[in-house]
Amino acid sequence: MNQAHMTRLAAVVIVCSFILAACDNNRAENAGKATVAPTIVPTTVATIGGEPTSGADPTAAPESNESYSVLAEKLQIPWVIEFDGDTVYISEREGAIVKLEGGALERQSVQLSKSVRHRGEGGFLGLLLAPDFSTTGLAYAYHTYEENGALLNRIVLIKQDAGKWTEVRALLEGIPGAANHDGGRMAIGPDGMLYVTTGDAQQPELAQDRSSLAGKILRLTLDGKVPADNPFANSYVYSYGHRNPQGLAWDDKGVLFNTEHGPSGDPGGHDEINRIEAVGNYGWPTVYGDDNRSGMIAPLYHTGEEAIAPSGAAMDERNRLLIATLRGEALYRYDTVAGKMEKVFTGAGRLRDVKVHDGQIYVITNNTDGRGIPTDADDRLLILNNVN
Repeated sequence: MNQAHMTRLAAVVIVCSFILAACDNNRAENAGKATVAPTIVPTTVATIGGEPTSGADPTAAPESNESYSVLAEKLQIPWVIEFDGDTVYISEREGAIVKLEGGALERQSVQLSKSVRHRGEGGFLGLLLAPDFSTTGLAYAYHTYEENGALLNRIVLIKQDAGKWTEVRALLEGIPGAANHDGGRMAIGPDGMLYVTTGDAQQPELAQDRSSLAGKILRLTLDGKVPADNPFANSYVYSYGHRNPQGLAWDDKGVLFNTEHGPSGDPGGHDEINRIEAVGNYGWPTVYGDDNRSGMIAPLYHTGEEAIAPSGAAMDERNRLLIATLRGEALYRYDTVAGKMEKVFTGAGRLRDVKVHDGQIYVITNNTDGRGIPTDADDRLLILNNVN
């Protein structure tokens, strides 16, 4: 090769190096922005019960009971995992829904009559596919909005069509909201009713006020009406005295359990697992932890002085409650019969939701919510392997 050719080749190499560096910088700068597309990644091995491995041999088989697989990454403050067969839907707090189907991943827009107000813990939170979603494309959503200077929450029916979602109608509006304590979990019970958690909206006294929708577990028909057999006449309220209930799950006998944040500050901790009964008063803000008062129901379990910030919950096939935790940065498991709590998965940071689907455990991380320490890959959808 002559000197001229070598000079031109060197110039090309230098230019390409600058371009690649610029691309890397752009990716880093845009990692948290809405324009970044979520990505599907091949199986990634990391440890359960410890920090993710680094520098491991990628061809080595994962140790028995000590691995997870990454299905998607670069999610943006994900909140809920939902399934339609093998298709996964994930709500994102800024106001989008991510769809993962057959190896393709798409971030879909959501058009609402009242804009999502993403502030603090509020935003586009709960997502629940309707029982007939496969044929109708209908789903339920819970989101924060602002009206006349006040933060509120609403439950709406939305429909998927041509790769986007559009509001069909509002089912319930005017649920008190705030920068924190917005609740937002939704689930359909064995009775076919829609159950929804609401936070105390940073006004603890509202949790004891049965005329307020704050600090409650609500029960609705699937078309948004008050069920005739609700415990309080003409009221959506099913149970009350809740601070910020986050998880809902039923055992195989139809018993409802919830996970709930305890008080902040001093004393802190005292995060709860409750067995939910109709008409039940769960004490907030009057009692918490081991306190007792006539007419108020003590928690089935609480964490004492330790705060784990429980979030989504799911029941496994052995009536053990799986609990995704934020501050605890772990998946916990509570045996509802033996009353035993144990940590079964760590190493991925904050966890927002957990689902059991076709015998496998799925979790989403929540490291991009402003309180975690995100990696370049966060947030992620994971399958946990061999958590027994």
